[in-house]
Amino acid sequence: MQVEVFSDVVCPWCYIGKRRLEQALAGFAHADDVTVTFRSFQLDPTTPKDAAGTLTERLADKYGVPLAQAEAMNERVSTVAASVGLDFHLDRAHPANTLDAHRLLHFAAEHGKQAELKERLMRAYFTEGLRLGDAQTLVRLAAEVGLDGDAARTALDGDEYASDVVEDLSLARSFGISAVPFFVIDRKYGISGAQESAVLLQALEQAWSEANPLTMVTAAAGPAADDCADGSCAV
Repeated sequence: MQVEVFSDVVCPWCYIGKRRLEQALAGFAHADDVTVTFRSFQLDPTTPKDAAGTLTERLADKYGVPLAQAEAMNERVSTVAASVGLDFHLDRAHPANTLDAHRLLHFAAEHGKQAELKERLMRAYFTEGLRLGDAQTLVRLAAEVGLDGDAARTALDGDEYASDVVEDLSLARSFGISAVPFFVIDRKYGISGAQESAVLLQALEQAWSEANPLTMVTAAAGPAADDCADGSCAV
């Protein structure tokens, strides 16, 4: 079974959705048969690599609300994050363009480290306040999860994997995705938003059941097998 997760590394609900998916997989009997792939999505491709202003200020500008209201929005999402074990410090967050981070995630995928890097990038942004628009920071984080730092730097110095990011964005548009996180199961089922883990688990189970229907085996001849049917057994 394939689960594709469209998300951005600076999207708070994407981090929450990632953790809820992990919780769902922990309760899914066939988790070992599930492949999770993280697809690129940029909330704001026009953001500079190192944007000016705090996250709260940018949020207030984006939605045209007072700073106090933007702070309340951050507090709400931080509370939800805490409920799934995430420690948000949005006052430390540095808004940044995420193209290079997504390019690096494709690099990591080629080396079997995409999931590890995705987690590291999100923790760096939401908890540690690191600058994801800074190439040196990205290379260091890549090395922390076991990737070759020199190879990561070489990839970022050029335009490697940019076409892979563009392909993901095009795929998102073809699916009609305009908000993230968005989960696609086997290119057949779509789940929008950071749904509760129970909802994600139900979707996984439904997709598995439909892809792997139970085939009944009956005897070719002879009497029916002994069993208890309605009213046939004394209890």
